Amino acid sequence: MNLEFARTFAAEWLDGWNSHDLDRILTHYHDDVTFSSPVIAQLTGDVSGTVHGKEALRAYWATGLERIPELRFELVDVRVSVHALVIDYRNQIGGRVSEVLIFRDGLVISGFGAYGETLAN
Repeated sequence: MNLEFARTFAAEWLDGWNSHDLDRILTHYHDDVTFSSPVIAQLTGDVSGTVHGKEALRAYWATGLERIPELRFELVDVRVSVHALVIDYRNQIGGRVSEVLIFRDGLVISGFGAYGETLAN
């Protein structure tokens, strides 16, 4: 993992989200991905706030895109670690979010979203 990869990934990730192209976004995720977010609990009612598997992630994000048609992200910063990267961004209501993504074999195997004062509505 290096900063060049992280920046390229973040740009593709951001473009996918801003185009609302779920298939494009999901190309970066492993079939066995695990993802956690307080928005999962908010949108699905699942208090664990975690989804397991690419199809569960697809269902969650499809619900989010349907409920938040104005969804838009603005990149703030990208940071890199050994097998992970962090994408800091502002969402459509100005909330600060950090997405932490851990990779295996070039794909995201796990991740979580961490929010500031505001969630995604």
